[in-house]
Amino acid sequence: MVRFAVNTHRRAPYKRFNFSVQWDGRPVPGITRVSGLRRTTEPVADRSGGGSNAAETSPGLTSHDPIVLERGRTQDRSFEKWANKVHSVGAHGKVSLKDYKKNVIIALENEAGQQVMAFDVYGCWPSEYTALGDLDAAASGTVTESITLQHDGWERDDEVTEPEEPSFEKE
Repeated sequence: MVRFAVNTHRRAPYKRFNFSVQWDGRPVPGITRVSGLRRTTEPVADRSGGGSNAAETSPGLTSHDPIVLERGRTQDRSFEKWANKVHSVGAHGKVSLKDYKKNVIIALENEAGQQVMAFDVYGCWPSEYTALGDLDAAASGTVTESITLQHDGWERDDEVTEPEEPSFEKE
């Protein structure tokens, strides 16, 4: 079984900590966690009258799980600004209908920093925003913020293919 078509010497799968997220054509800084991409298609049971007691199933409605992005809290306001397009106290709770949805790219990279695959996530909008994660004087670590994105679905970007892995020489 071929695990890697281009880099046949590679045995280990890609690591889960090498990734990037982009929207508006730019990388989003500091993201430390992205929940998985998951979709579920509901089975629809059908059986005919006078037929057997066994039902046949076919695909029904497909739903997409929300995506949660988390990062350490900094002065970058991109999460907050996007969340404010859906609900802003200063705008009396109005929604910015023209631009509240964005397409997001979630890319996986190898250990050399090369992009090895990417997923385009369509029609994303923030349904939940945590501006300030839990604070605890007895704990170490960083303060976080997170955004939960609803979306219209995702697909793998077939233009991003397995690159030939580089070899670095010591001088």
